[in-house]
Amino acid sequence: MDCQGGRDTEISRRDFIKVTGAIVIVAGIGGCGATEESPTPTNAPRPTNTPVSTNTPMPTDTPVPTQVLTPQALIPPADGYLLVDIEKCQGCLSCMLSCSLIHEGVESLSLSRIQIMQNSFESFPGDLTIEQCRQCVEPACVEVCPVDALEPDARFGDVRLVDREKCIGCGLCSEACPFTPSRAFLAPDGAYDDQAKSRKCDLCAYAPYHWDEAGGGPDGKQACVAICPVGAIAFTKEIPVQEGISGYKVNLRDGSWAALGFPTS
Repeated sequence: MDCQGGRDTEISRRDFIKVTGAIVIVAGIGGCGATEESPTPTNAPRPTNTPVSTNTPMPTDTPVPTQVLTPQALIPPADGYLLVDIEKCQGCLSCMLSCSLIHEGVESLSLSRIQIMQNSFESFPGDLTIEQCRQCVEPACVEVCPVDALEPDARFGDVRLVDREKCIGCGLCSEACPFTPSRAFLAPDGAYDDQAKSRKCDLCAYAPYHWDEAGGGPDGKQACVAICPVGAIAFTKEIPVQEGISGYKVNLRDGSWAALGFPTS
């Protein structure tokens, strides 16, 4: 009924749908405005409780926090390295016996930190090799130790040393060493009720049975270098090439070696 004219007015079905549809749309827009926040302007400060997207690129001038660096990046290189000449070595095993003697107080090939490996079925020079610790610039043995018992020691030129007080004999350092035989190995230690403790080359930095006239380490003597009768082992403070074996297995033959009729190259 028309309130003003007092007469009935017919509303078509199409007009009714248009009117009710418009009302629904308007109500919906009003409801959205009540439940959703307006977009934050780009120049407005971000609320402290709003998470920052992890995909946001870091500015190039932003310093990288030290905690995201790998452990290897924080390990300083050692001040000394052993080099060997496998074509000069005669396989006498003097280096192995002297190594165990000054470290363990006994001559034992199984307790030596340097190893001479011989194969009688091979011909020269593949019939023997010298395997010594490389004092790796990125030492896997140091990184894997769960109790920090194997660390570079600044007192001895950052040589990688085993702290037997901390060592729990887990053997992870031996397993992590990428070389064969492993440069770190486990052996019973009489000072700890024969509990297994790790051993590795320390350049004679800690050798309780060392000679009296000089200490060991990078600034002292190394038993294997001093005892080798043919000079097949040498010490250097220059970091050898880390990839492959060429940095550690070198030519140590000189003119006097040639005078004996042996090749020098």
